[in-house]
Amino acid sequence: MLVAAAVCPSPPLLVPEVAAGAAPELDAARAACSDAIGVLAAARPDRLVVIGPAEQSGRGPHPQGARGSFRGFGVDVDVRLGPAGAEAGAVQRELPPSLAVAGWLLARTQWATAPVEGLGVGEPLEAERCIQVGEEIGALADRVALLVMGDASACRTLKAPGYLDERAAGFDAEVGRALGGADVAALKALDTGLAYELKAAGRAPWQVLAGAADGAALSGELLYEDAPYGVGYVVAAWS
Repeated sequence: MLVAAAVCPSPPLLVPEVAAGAAPELDAARAACSDAIGVLAAARPDRLVVIGPAEQSGRGPHPQGARGSFRGFGVDVDVRLGPAGAEAGAVQRELPPSLAVAGWLLARTQWATAPVEGLGVGEPLEAERCIQVGEEIGALADRVALLVMGDASACRTLKAPGYLDERAAGFDAEVGRALGGADVAALKALDTGLAYELKAAGRAPWQVLAGAADGAALSGELLYEDAPYGVGYVVAAWS
């Protein structure tokens, strides 16, 4: 059963070496992510599953200790997904960027509470399948925690990656309300077509969370919400 969840944004810019001189701009987001992961640790789960958006080649599953890097973003920074695991040496598939960011966050908070595994989900995955995957994850152990990576719309300003879309602010507000309130029904009902048009990479991971949380009666807290660089970033903790 799901006992806790942390929702964090997934931009590699969270890693200070990637952000370089702009790193202080996301200090508040990093602090909120650390607080959310602290809620996971306090729940004392038997297993932590990290969910994040991924292309086909990176969907995993990814065992504890799987490797990732930010070399593709111009910096010589390598990460693991949690502590080194027994299976990691045999793993050839590199973590997708979202799970690499999760690995960096877990290392930053010195995660050692429970075994870790990762799963990338693709943007096209339909809501029903996302929810089913979440239900399966929730049944993996008596006490399961989720670290859910993903961004809201990328269309909040003229300089945003997806340019300005007037629908983006309303979509992000609903996402923030649903994640902050642990509103499972609202997450399940997110408009997948609109999320795609607004380049909201977190839609599928959030719906996996909704499937895992169904019936768990968790409460939520919104820890951070902003749109730096025109992209919606949300941090929330469920317990």
